[in-house]
Amino acid sequence: MKGEAKVRWVQRNGVDLPGGGASALGPWVVGDVVAKAMYRTASGYSLDDGTPKWSLRLPSDVCAAPTRPTADGKIVVGLLTDTSPEDSACDRLQMIDLATGEAGWSATFDRAPTQDGLANIVMAVSGDVLTIGRVGRTDAYRVSDGKHLWDELPGPCPSYGLAGGAVLLAAVGCRDQPAGESEARADDVIEEVRRVDPSTGRTLWTYRPGKGWLIDAFHSVDPPVISLRRGGAVEGEWAIAVLNADGTLRSRPIAGDDVPEARCTGMRRDVGANLDTCLGVAADADTLYTATKHRFADGVLTNDVIAFDMSTGAKKWKVPAPAGQTLMPLRVEGGEALVYLSPPGAKSGAEGVGGGIVALGPDGGAPRQVLRHPASAAETERTFTDPLVRYAGGRSLLMLPHVSGATDEEERELPAMIAFGD
Repeated sequence: MKGEAKVRWVQRNGVDLPGGGASALGPWVVGDVVAKAMYRTASGYSLDDGTPKWSLRLPSDVCAAPTRPTADGKIVVGLLTDTSPEDSACDRLQMIDLATGEAGWSATFDRAPTQDGLANIVMAVSGDVLTIGRVGRTDAYRVSDGKHLWDELPGPCPSYGLAGGAVLLAAVGCRDQPAGESEARADDVIEEVRRVDPSTGRTLWTYRPGKGWLIDAFHSVDPPVISLRRGGAVEGEWAIAVLNADGTLRSRPIAGDDVPEARCTGMRRDVGANLDTCLGVAADADTLYTATKHRFADGVLTNDVIAFDMSTGAKKWKVPAPAGQTLMPLRVEGGEALVYLSPPGAKSGAEGVGGGIVALGPDGGAPRQVLRHPASAAETERTFTDPLVRYAGGRSLLMLPHVSGATDEEERELPAMIAFGD
């Protein structure tokens, strides 16, 4: 149809996975290559036509990876060294050049002397530094040569999550527990956000959201936009904190009757639970864009995007998704939020409509079409439940965060990635 982009390619899983399937880490786009890691293989494909560029067999299961690679296209993945259910340890590192698939250095990092959570670690890249967070210890390595840089943050409180990029932020948890009490209550939790020098581990500033508030996710590190939660995941409170460059509180957006909601891969993946993988919240220096909680309208899911003033937290506007479709902000570019528009729900009755990428400016208004996915591919696009979405160079890419099927044949034939563009 006129104005529609093409389906550039569809990559089917093609792998016989263990029971329950496997989580896919990535996708990482480096030049004309898109790469991912899943189960015991890292793979690179042509961004243009999806043909395999390289495949690297790994000695054991992939269990973690940073959300973003280094600027020169290097990634370090975590691998299991003990696969027994009682003592699974995600403590082996393997560096990979994503442009070529060449394996670089490898290392095994030490357990902490006390309780250590090595079954599910959090990884982040900032510059040429890889950081690894888990219960009891944080480690940092230089990505280019594997040199171990440091292994703890100052103070008695461990970091349990990190987010990288232009700035390295750490989520740090403490327990304000009176002497003699064996268990701390949720209201006794004191958590903090720290900006950390990736090369040394030195704390540059600290922000404390208040007793009982948990750090749920990092939606942006520059500017810092933090998702906070107090109480249970269902019945608890949820808030966003916008910080200044020095870590002081800039604003706390107030949504009123609207309920902001991000979609995070932790809901789909069983490994690689990084704190910076959510879709649905994007920000620049002036405007914060968030998706609202999905709701049923005429039997199909839809939602809105709301915008806030970053300095005051005041709501600026609300824009509804087209009927039967949903909107999820990805990032801000050129003063506009790039937003993934889902295809209409199967029961919407909408014909001749696909998904795509749209843009919303700081003043709101109707979404501007950036890339229109073909209506003929809507059925396939709907199989990508809560996909990871990338948009670059006029092309969009969707990837399933977890691959599984009812039968081996269904699992092998399942579309795992799909790319659109002219």
